[in-house]
Amino acid sequence: MDYNYEVIFCIINAGFSDDVMEAAREFGARGGTVIGARGTANPEAEKLFGITVVPEKEVVMILVPSEIKNDILHALYKAVGLKTPGQGIAFSLPVDAAVGLASEFETKAKEEPEVKTEAKTEEKEETKETEDNSGLPEK
Repeated sequence: MDYNYEVIFCIINAGFSDDVMEAAREFGARGGTVIGARGTANPEAEKLFGITVVPEKEVVMILVPSEIKNDILHALYKAVGLKTPGQGIAFSLPVDAAVGLASEFETKAKEEPEVKTEAKTEEKEETKETEDNSGLPEK
């Protein structure tokens, strides 16, 4: 199944979300959402040092057209991957529907007239009958 959009999740050390967005914008991303998070420490590291380490993280979510996803993932790997101070990982998930985006797809959908089907006509007639039989006096 082909998807028009994918959401990229990038989990990085706190303070590196600007680096994520800079790398993503170079390949066409428009914006993202940053969520504060905390990592989980390795239980063996906790036992060894006798302290609890809770690394501060950020999760950056970026909704992008599917055709630019791979370029952005590669850019994120170079900019904030595990071998950088950002120590980030990134992955994507398909999005089967999205609203609120300015895109070719929404523009086309607005331009194309709605096609009436028998089911929609029947549904409207049933709704009208229900309204007519509501028990309220007609005006």
